[in-house]
Amino acid sequence: MDKFSIGVFDSGFGGLTVFKSIVQKLPQYDYIYLGDNARSPYGDHSFETVYQYTLECVEWLFDKGCPLVILACNTASAKALRNIQQLDLPKKYPNHRVLGVIRPTAEVIGDFTYTQNVGVMGTRGTVNSNSYPIEINHFSPEVKVYQQACPMWVPIIENGEHLNDGADFFVKAYIQELLQQSDDIDCILLACTHYPLLIPKIEQYLPKDIKLLSQGDIVANSLADYLKRHHEIEAYLGKTETREFYTSGDVVSFNNHASIFLGEEIAAKKMNNK
Repeated sequence: MDKFSIGVFDSGFGGLTVFKSIVQKLPQYDYIYLGDNARSPYGDHSFETVYQYTLECVEWLFDKGCPLVILACNTASAKALRNIQQLDLPKKYPNHRVLGVIRPTAEVIGDFTYTQNVGVMGTRGTVNSNSYPIEINHFSPEVKVYQQACPMWVPIIENGEHLNDGADFFVKAYIQELLQQSDDIDCILLACTHYPLLIPKIEQYLPKDIKLLSQGDIVANSLADYLKRHHEIEAYLGKTETREFYTSGDVVSFNNHASIFLGEEIAAKKMNNK
């Protein structure tokens, strides 16, 4: 019987932080990671463009033998996931599943705040979609959500400047803009999978009594629970601990950046046509 892989998709490198947490939690499975680096970042693209790009990459992973794909990208989860789940899967891929990173986070964020006031820092696309306030309201209607777009953070990280002095201005500025919205924020979610690389800088400018959440472990725990509840998918997943990496962009550049996000060297392949 054929065995299949879990697909993990991101517009670029950031999803590797989620991928790393998933593999640490569920090391037994086979995985294929795809970064659409040739067209990243997705944060400032329209809903229609993000949907088109994301669907193309999801279908590519389906063709590579991934019945389950994780959108390890907040922008894709905000702008494309609902359409893919409601329009494309029922018509064309009824036995495939696509999951995002927003819902798992929204389900649990209420457990991390005492004041019921949380901050969300993300790309313009994620913030403008209002996906987090909407989803958090479903699970924790008492929680107030304050959002802050951080358009410079991804470029800083992808250019390898995230730990240098030049990053301080934008880290400090966005944190101050968020905290000016409310004195009661006691929990901040990093709603972009790139942002964990900035945590050492963020912690320098964040009051000590404010919790900082990243999504990797939350998504990994949610996936583990999903697989327990969906044996019809889990039973077909390969368990040989195979990891494959693909990029639509330059392979050498991807490998160099990926080592920063993963903490290990990889050998990615060029994404080929279907």
